Amino acid sequence: MNQVPIKLGPLTLLLTVISICLTTLAILTFTTARADMRLAEKYARTVSDRYELERQGQAFLKDLSAAASAGRTPDLTDTETDGKGIIWKTFEKDEARLRIGLVYVNGRYQVTAWKQDKEWEQDIIMDDLW
Repeated sequence: MNQVPIKLGPLTLLLTVISICLTTLAILTFTTARADMRLAEKYARTVSDRYELERQGQAFLKDLSAAASAGRTPDLTDTETDGKGIIWKTFEKDEARLRIGLVYVNGRYQVTAWKQDKEWEQDIIMDDLW
């Protein structure tokens, strides 16, 4: 019997290309998963800060309401009053901030504003974009 020699050149080339592609896809998957994890942790910190500010704001309103209903003068330290008579109370945590605007009407405090924001600075200066 005559044996036909098997040519392994094309098969080796094909397996090499497949292993390079799989390695590249594995590295991309790992880096994408790590970036997603960092983004999820950053989002979790942001949400936690916002809920903490909401809790502080609600506790402040509860204390204010309890003092007003008991006939006591409420503790309005660290507040500002603007020209329109709105009392502003600010809570801060890390970079997040909650500003509550209150007005005293008919023996009770009414919330006129509840604003949450975060300081933002542009990382990259884009001069002459167009």
